[in-house]
Amino acid sequence: MSKKRVLTGVTTTGIPHLGNYVGAIRPAIRAAQDSNTESFLFLADYHGIIKCHEPEMIHQSTQAVAATWLACGLNPEQTTFYRQSDIPEVMELNWILTCITAKGLMNRAHAYKAAVQANTENGQEDPDHGVEMGLYSYPILMTADILMFNAHEVPVGRDQIQHVEMARDIAGRFNHRFQELFTLPEVKIDENVELLVGLDGRKMSKSYGNTIPLWENDKKTQKSVNKIITNMKEPGEPKQPDESPLFEIYKAFSTPSETAEFTQMLAEGLAWGEAKKLLGAKINAELAEPRERYNELTAKPSQIEDILHAGAQKARKEARELLDKVRDAVGIRPLK
Repeated sequence: MSKKRVLTGVTTTGIPHLGNYVGAIRPAIRAAQDSNTESFLFLADYHGIIKCHEPEMIHQSTQAVAATWLACGLNPEQTTFYRQSDIPEVMELNWILTCITAKGLMNRAHAYKAAVQANTENGQEDPDHGVEMGLYSYPILMTADILMFNAHEVPVGRDQIQHVEMARDIAGRFNHRFQELFTLPEVKIDENVELLVGLDGRKMSKSYGNTIPLWENDKKTQKSVNKIITNMKEPGEPKQPDESPLFEIYKAFSTPSETAEFTQMLAEGLAWGEAKKLLGAKINAELAEPRERYNELTAKPSQIEDILHAGAQKARKEARELLDKVRDAVGIRPLK
């Protein structure tokens, strides 16, 4: 039986935080260990420059994101781990797909429609004011990322479902017009993936400023945990899990029995300060080894570069074979 191919891209526009770890990194690494799965994971640096125009941020984030995945247990022998910009075949495929993609399909992309709506609401005469082609056409680049390796499944958040559906449309159009070369990818929504709450109870996000950094030392992590909002209940007063985001974060780092025990301790009047100490200890215990590995990797970036280079060589061999077939199908062939 052939293995199921699962492909995931990570945009290089920031430093990973605890929410990224719980919601994406940890489950993806566990999933990649399935012997029936062939996993592809890439650093989407070309996607990064669509919105981020700070070269140093793109560069630093590429290193931090790569080091994070490796430190958290990604095995480059099991997973094809590469940097998007190291695979020129993706960009060539991107252009070929652009040539068969209907403009009307791109007009319906959520990000583009949101930009147009914002311009209209702000009274801009030109509805396309400030819209760059990277934003407009990035669903085609995402399609090239997916189709380049004929992924069967693409794990995405609900806000990205449309892009995988577009990839199916574009693949279907190519297959119909030229030759059946592309697998139609399926969206994979994991209902069990945890969306970790932040310090204020909202989804943990850089835009909300409510994150807990992933790679701080024990002391600084505890300092961040101490900022989690709680109510005014005194030590000794019974407390419920829904009275503070602290419980949901604790649950993400505990077994069911540990969570039940923590719930009981709160009900018996555990002080919020003590609860925060228990949570800080939990987080630091799980991340102790990954932090050590992360620091080793970032101290020697050439190690990361070597791993990415090896992943790119592995990926390019396959990408080249498919691209040669695509080129031939559209009529770009040697003269004989």
